[in-house]
Amino acid sequence: MAQRNAKISLKPSKSRAALMITHPNAAGIDIGSASHYVAVPPDRDDEPVREFSSFTGDLHALADWLKACDVDTS
Repeated sequence: MAQRNAKISLKPSKSRAALMITHPNAAGIDIGSASHYVAVPPDRDDEPVREFSSFTGDLHALADWLKACDVDTS
């Protein structure tokens, strides 16, 4: 049986570059058949992750919320 290397370094090294924000007005959307989970930047809303049902009225509410949070891309 092959052995796995269990040693993983989580410390930043010199070869790793810092992550840069390329789209500060973006949202993340996890689309499902029954509901969608949407995340906006944490400084945009007191509840930055929300669940919306997949019905038309709920999708309109999702779009309104994204506009209120100044999201222009996903």
